[in-house]
Amino acid sequence: MEFFRRAMGNPSTLAVFPGTFNPVTIAHVALAEAALAVVDEVAFVLPRMLPHKEYSGVPYEQRVQLLLAALANEERFSVASTARGLFVEIAGECRERYGSEVKLSFLCGADAAERVASWNYGGQGTFSGMVAQFELLVAERGGRFTLPHRPLELAAGYACVSATEVRERISRGDPWEHLVPAAVREQVRRIYSTD
Repeated sequence: MEFFRRAMGNPSTLAVFPGTFNPVTIAHVALAEAALAVVDEVAFVLPRMLPHKEYSGVPYEQRVQLLLAALANEERFSVASTARGLFVEIAGECRERYGSEVKLSFLCGADAAERVASWNYGGQGTFSGMVAQFELLVAERGGRFTLPHRPLELAAGYACVSATEVRERISRGDPWEHLVPAAVREQVRRIYSTD
């Protein structure tokens, strides 16, 4: 795990927020802010390799720069990369960097949690065995996740906000600026208008 920005201190509770952040949206930030009510730190983790889909669109380095700019004002947010993409692999890397005593949670919306739970891990019950190693913090957005998790409250206005929606709006010429953090609007315009 490589840190581009690391929060100060040694958290006893950590929410790991893996994603492609293509681009980072106000929903990503709101979800992480909601998690700060129950954890000491949130680590946004951008995998260099995705386990079940191809990397496409905006280059990895530009996504990192967007994350750093969008999260600059919250000192309890970290930004990191990982060579792996499965939750259990990222958890192992986090324990190496934060210590074995840190209580790990993985942060996601219900739509993402459902996708992750449905991936083929090579055997029945493999996903439930993995999530026994950490807690899932799940916001009910775009789905209802039924596996054991800790629900996170997220305001209703974020339920339909997604990076896909931002990209589609940009390509259609529709208003999109309200869906990304103000700190990165100009960068998103420059990067995604030429994508």
